Amino acid sequence: MEVLDIVIFILYFFVMLGVGIYFYRKNTDIDDYYVGGRSLGSWHIGLSVVATDVGGGFSIGLGGLGFLLGIAGSWMLFTGLIGAWLSAVVLIPKISHLSSKHKFFTFPQVFQHFYNNKVALAAGIISAIGYIGFTSSQLLAGAKLASATFVEIDLEAALIIMGILVVVYTGIGGIKAVIYTDTVQWIILMSGLIFIGIPISYYAIGGIETIRATLGPEFLSMGNVEWQQIVNWSVTIIPIWFVGMTLYQRIYASKGVKQAKKAWFIAGLFEWPLMAFMGVILGLFSRVAFETGMFTDLGYTIESAFDAEMGLPILLNTVLPTGLMGLMLSAYFSAILSTADSCLMAASGNMQTDILSKLFKFKDGMKSQLRISQLITIVIGILAILLASTMTNVLELMLYSYAFMVSGLFIPILIALYGKSPNSNAALVAMIVGGTTTVVLTAFEFELPFGLDANIFGISASAIMYLISDIVSKKFNAINS
Repeated sequence: MEVLDIVIFILYFFVMLGVGIYFYRKNTDIDDYYVGGRSLGSWHIGLSVVATDVGGGFSIGLGGLGFLLGIAGSWMLFTGLIGAWLSAVVLIPKISHLSSKHKFFTFPQVFQHFYNNKVALAAGIISAIGYIGFTSSQLLAGAKLASATFVEIDLEAALIIMGILVVVYTGIGGIKAVIYTDTVQWIILMSGLIFIGIPISYYAIGGIETIRATLGPEFLSMGNVEWQQIVNWSVTIIPIWFVGMTLYQRIYASKGVKQAKKAWFIAGLFEWPLMAFMGVILGLFSRVAFETGMFTDLGYTIESAFDAEMGLPILLNTVLPTGLMGLMLSAYFSAILSTADSCLMAASGNMQTDILSKLFKFKDGMKSQLRISQLITIVIGILAILLASTMTNVLELMLYSYAFMVSGLFIPILIALYGKSPNSNAALVAMIVGGTTTVVLTAFEFELPFGLDANIFGISASAIMYLISDIVSKKFNAINS
């Protein structure tokens, strides 16, 4: 990279740290730190939601899908649109009412309201583990982007740099720093893709004639994806809109039901078609560049092994001129940071409110609780960096984290919100069996029927065990009464 690009990039980093410091001085209590004083409007919330959900992991992951599948990879984020709009209609009115009445900070507090402390503790542990993994996936995405751009920096060093930045400004600034930087970061990303990344890359690879001459027609077809893959994406991504701690925090941070619902509709449209197609199109462009030899000078030939997720950052590094490279790099780092900071806040909230506060008694006082929150956030950030250092695939790590949370929490939250008489014992069994099923099937790489995702079987096991446990519990109570 040229000096100008590096200067632009460094300035961007200092702006993000400045936002964190500003809100560090503004935050007065954990209500400010975790839910932004419950006073934020639709556009800030909506852009923060889509920035968090799509973010850098999906941005880099979408590039990888575009490289492998072409534009059909966009179907992955179509499930995000469905999840956003469905939860806006059926989830937000209930949760917003509960939040206003009980002043919730976290998602597992909903479980405590409908079930009991044990169920809430289990939900907190599942959510915290999932979001630590999700934070790690974003840090890994940033490290891949940085190492592909700065050839002097290896993946491990890039991971440490990314981690420090995210942990510092999130740890000190809290949710307001996260949401306001998300808004800026998403605007930067959209502008960078629309006005810089896509047009320059398109002309650099030779336009539509080169694309058609280089790739098969399937890369330009929405049908270039197996039905099992769409089912797997749907069952993993749609339910996350009902169990995602980052999403509940934003419902709590909204001024009211109307603002939260509008925010979710905004987020859905930004996910699909806008971000979905831009991400996979750039990935498709990188496939053309790779196969036409544009990466040969960097040591990547058609005969060599190549990580599909590295195609997008290498393409940008290859085709963008001085100055624009710094802006585009800042845009992609914006996406990565916007998800990493939100997931880090979610894991921190789970750890303090849903786990540690049930095991230990913290000192009273707003300031002391705020300092504890900041310390917990920093410690979790360090754990996320260590986990990211052991993984290689961004999208895989993200979907594993999604699946673990969904398979354990989806059925119990549906029963809590829409069932007639939620059963605490049945919910606890469903959480343990659902999450464990998915973890075991994934870890031991069992060959599953029709190529379906382990998460489908985890959710099914969770539902079956809830029903069985509920029936047994009712019969047992009837016998003893």
